[in-house]
Amino acid sequence: MILKRRKEKTAMDLRTRIGIAFILVILIPVVLCSAAFYVLMNYKVKQLGRQYGIDNPRMESLYNNALLISRSLDETLSSIQHTLETDPEKLEDKDYLTDLNDTLSGNGAFLVVRKGSSIYYNGSSDLSNAELLSQLPSSVQEGSESEEENGENSYIQVRNQAMLKQIRFKFSDGSVGSIFLISMLNQLAPEIKGAMTETILLIIVILSFTSIAMGVWIYRGVIIPINQLKKAAQNIRDGNLNFVTQKSGIKEMDDLCDDFEEMRIRLKESAAEKVRFDAQNRELISNISHDLKTPVTAIKGYTEGLIDGVADTPEKQKRYIRTIYSKTIEITRLIDELTMYSKIDTNRIPYNFQKLHASSYFEDCREELSIELEQQNIRLNYNNYLIDDAIIIADPEQLRRVINNIVGNSVKYMDKEPGIISIRIRDVGDFIQVEIEDNGRGINQKDIPRIFDRFYRSDQARRARGGSGIGLSIVKKIIEDHEGKVWATSKEGEGTVIYFVLRRYQEETHEQNSNH
Repeated sequence: MILKRRKEKTAMDLRTRIGIAFILVILIPVVLCSAAFYVLMNYKVKQLGRQYGIDNPRMESLYNNALLISRSLDETLSSIQHTLETDPEKLEDKDYLTDLNDTLSGNGAFLVVRKGSSIYYNGSSDLSNAELLSQLPSSVQEGSESEEENGENSYIQVRNQAMLKQIRFKFSDGSVGSIFLISMLNQLAPEIKGAMTETILLIIVILSFTSIAMGVWIYRGVIIPINQLKKAAQNIRDGNLNFVTQKSGIKEMDDLCDDFEEMRIRLKESAAEKVRFDAQNRELISNISHDLKTPVTAIKGYTEGLIDGVADTPEKQKRYIRTIYSKTIEITRLIDELTMYSKIDTNRIPYNFQKLHASSYFEDCREELSIELEQQNIRLNYNNYLIDDAIIIADPEQLRRVINNIVGNSVKYMDKEPGIISIRIRDVGDFIQVEIEDNGRGINQKDIPRIFDRFYRSDQARRARGGSGIGLSIVKKIIEDHEGKVWATSKEGEGTVIYFVLRRYQEETHEQNSNH
């Protein structure tokens, strides 16, 4: 019987693994993204503090868009003030103004220069000069036109979602002008944009890593064992049964692997059994052919002797005919064994159970055996030790086959003169015990447990004596079908005793069972 081999540790079932994977797909990104966001934002805060000169920068500094925009314009503002002090006419050079505007556009700002009440330079790609004039501070707010010092009225003003940094100066022709550094407050500072981009990329990386990791985990638990089962099926298809199916740690897949492994073992055992069965069939055919050849040759020889007139006396003719008859019986017995073997193999032995009086039945068997054994110069001893007239339920024909097979086996291996076979019938409680003893060559102790196996013969010398090798296996099958038991004892050089027991028929017990 094949027992399923299970892992000692409890395997995780597929539903649990998928549930854990679902939770981890949610939990791991949340934890990793939170940690990464905290680290990244702290790094950005410190970077902004160094870049913009903010003392003790905090997380709130990232959210102060106006402060960051103002600080991002300070460097350009300082450059303009320096130019105003050293080379004010350069501020009338539109190429220089374009360079400044390009620098500001990188920070999300643009440059506007107003001369009097008109726009001298417009660095915006979206706003027209008229729109700018309507939005910019009036020239009155810029200060007195009589003031001669450049830049002394510079200030910051926030208007209409825009931050303005303004510097007053005078053109070379004496006209009052203003330079405006304008940045829209509804735009994010470049550093905040960068932080957001980096955060989004980091989240994508974390989600991708988590999904891949969970996918690989489930893949290794499901796809790999499926591939192993596929490979195992291919091995079975190719006739290779010498492999082991590995488990994955998932309960459902491990159960499937166990079932597949059990199937492989059964197939392997069936294949081995078929090989043994084929070998036994070949051996049986060889044995039967060998055993049939001897009596057929004898029949042919004695028949030719009768035809050619070699048996020229009535006594000699009678002896020839008796020999032919005995050889015919031997052939019939071999054919019967072959037929019985096929019935045993398909478990289709026909039984006709009936009540038998043990004493009279075995007495009849003794009379039949004594005539046959006497012709072979073998003495038959018979002792009936039954206390009463025991009744058994048995098939008389099959039970006679049991006795004939045991006695025939004893005769086949008889090596003494005179040969002696003893049959004893005994009471053993609810059973009767039949003992058939011979004084033959005996059986080696190591071979006794196997003498009832099909085709088993203990050594080459026993094989040389022929025989199908199934006689005692038929005995075992018939006795077991009668709910009995058969066994043997033996001493080499002294002889063998075959025992079998049959249950007594209990009239009262039988009636009680019928009533129930």
